[in-house]
Amino acid sequence: MSSPISTARLAQGSDRRTDERRKLIVLGLCAILVLVLFLPFFTWIRVADQDALYSAMGLKASVIKKLTPDHSILTFLSFVETSKQGVLGFWSFLLLIVALAAIALCLLAFIRYLRRNRVAEGKGMLRTYSTFQKGMVFSFATAVGTIGLIIFANHHYGLAGFAPGISLFLVPVISLVGYAISKRLEKTERVLCREHGFIEEFRRNWILFLFLVPCFVFFLINNYLPMTGIYFAFTQFNFRDHLFASPYVGFKNFEFLVRSEILHLTQNTILYNLVFIVVGNVLQVFFAILISHVANQRLRKTSQTMIFMPYFVSYVILRVLVFNMFEYEVGLINNFLTSIDRAKVDFYNTPSYWPWIITLFYLWKNVGYGMVVYLATITGISTEYYEAAQIDGANIYQQIRYITVPLLKPTFIILLLYALGGIMKGQFELFYQLVGNNGTLFSTTDIFDTYVYRITTTQPLSMGLGTAAGLFQSLFGFIVIVLTNFLIKRKNPEYALF
Repeated sequence: MSSPISTARLAQGSDRRTDERRKLIVLGLCAILVLVLFLPFFTWIRVADQDALYSAMGLKASVIKKLTPDHSILTFLSFVETSKQGVLGFWSFLLLIVALAAIALCLLAFIRYLRRNRVAEGKGMLRTYSTFQKGMVFSFATAVGTIGLIIFANHHYGLAGFAPGISLFLVPVISLVGYAISKRLEKTERVLCREHGFIEEFRRNWILFLFLVPCFVFFLINNYLPMTGIYFAFTQFNFRDHLFASPYVGFKNFEFLVRSEILHLTQNTILYNLVFIVVGNVLQVFFAILISHVANQRLRKTSQTMIFMPYFVSYVILRVLVFNMFEYEVGLINNFLTSIDRAKVDFYNTPSYWPWIITLFYLWKNVGYGMVVYLATITGISTEYYEAAQIDGANIYQQIRYITVPLLKPTFIILLLYALGGIMKGQFELFYQLVGNNGTLFSTTDIFDTYVYRITTTQPLSMGLGTAAGLFQSLFGFIVIVLTNFLIKRKNPEYALF
């Protein structure tokens, strides 16, 4: 028979599990309620005094007919675009990004919540709680930011034209309740998993965190604050209203790109970069292996220096070299053709030659630089592998195939992932210096970088178009690297970047 103490402990454990299940149900309901309240037909901002507000905005009757009095945080930008109130655009745009982040986090937390039975009870829920807490924080921030937007708008127009909707009263309360319950459950989970939170980690290693502050400040100033310029892609910029008050135009800049040259630019940029990445890495590995097997030390260093030297050649100097080689009247190649009674070739008016020319000079200039990375990896391979292979009778080609190449695989994959992240970022200096503004060659040489440069310098007020093209480049590269990393992680998790 069980003792009274054991029975009491079992009852206490059962009560604790029942209490945790109730709290988990409440968390699931909080996530559902927040997601529902973010739907477009729930009011976050409503126009309280339509006549006075529209009069203060100076709107015409034809525009007023298109406006509705109730707005969700997901649809308020349509009001800004229709009413042409650019002064509200940047703030509304930031709130939309925060709202989308809150929706994504809450949805991810709810999916993990539904899958909780796939793991042992009391284990594996820390990530769910962490995701849920972030979702609640972003939801609360969206509500507070919307209240701030209403206060700012009313102050700007000098009247109480905007008022909070029902969602602004419900979302903060639900977010705070969900966050508090999640922290309680997380505390119990950490005890079971024998893990400590960020505060305890900071208390133990505060000196290491202190060393991270300069790095954080650097990236904040140089990488994150400039990202506010993304808003240019959604505006019709003018110097009178500056960035934060220029008219918000939604996706019109992207529509212009789609209607004009985006498919052609995408094709050119991707094809060039694929050739650069694939052929470049293969040649870099090839030359690194060749140099690593050169026995004569002086010849080895000389060969490495000669292959690496073109990397230091300026693109301006490269332009001069290419011009003197391919110019129609006095170019080296045409002079040679003339000397053997052959017809001259007009390279600068024949687009079909330039993919080969650009690829050739890119490889000539960059193969040596990439080769150094692979050569350093080969140098780090233990000689014991090669000695053992020689004892087993392996020749030099078998050593390369079964030792060198497999051990270069991690380096190759990491460099490939880094390169794919910039697959939509062309070699601007290379293309611009070799081709310049020669419109005859644009059909085969125009890439996103040269296009953005051209429209932002020749049309100073087209900053929105240039930023839209750049944003498309970044998003495309981000998606490519995430998908590639996912595929690599499924096959070889140790080689993945994240």
